[in-house]
Amino acid sequence: MSRRGWVSALSLFAWVLAGSGPAFAEAPEPEGYRMEAYRAPVPETLEGATVVGTELAHTLWLEGKTAFIDALPHTPKPKNLPEGTLWHEKPRQSIPGALWLANVGYGRLADITDRYFREGLKKATGGDHGHPLLFFCLADCWMSWNAARRAVLDYGYTAVYWYPSGTDGWAEAGYPLEAITPVPMP
Repeated sequence: MSRRGWVSALSLFAWVLAGSGPAFAEAPEPEGYRMEAYRAPVPETLEGATVVGTELAHTLWLEGKTAFIDALPHTPKPKNLPEGTLWHEKPRQSIPGALWLANVGYGRLADITDRYFREGLKKATGGDHGHPLLFFCLADCWMSWNAARRAVLDYGYTAVYWYPSGTDGWAEAGYPLEAITPVPMP
């Protein structure tokens, strides 16, 4: 790299460290749900929920009193694939003990997905709307933000945590991951 290239790279690095760069982009909380571009910078807040970092998420996990809900979307194997078609299930490494409620983080939910989400949360909490829930996905993933918001606003859960760094932040901290599969849709 030329001397000019190094100076440009160092200037960009300083700009990012100062908080002006794209690494610190912050999205405002929408009034409703995020409806598109689900992999994009997320807000630092979620009204009605507590936003947690990796260390607090890990502490909650160690205490074992909070239900961890993975909101990562999942594409199921199509039922009518022609015979002989190869299908490779994408593995999911998640926080141990998490309940994977796939596809519950979209901005709009079909009735069947809404019922699936409600039933999954009921299973995770024993029907107690005060039972702590922690929602996560990946870093810069609106799926967990939408899911946590829906649990607070539409379903009436009162002890909701949102972990925006998700499994990316968890893995980066060196915490364990395990292979999980989504809770089947009815």
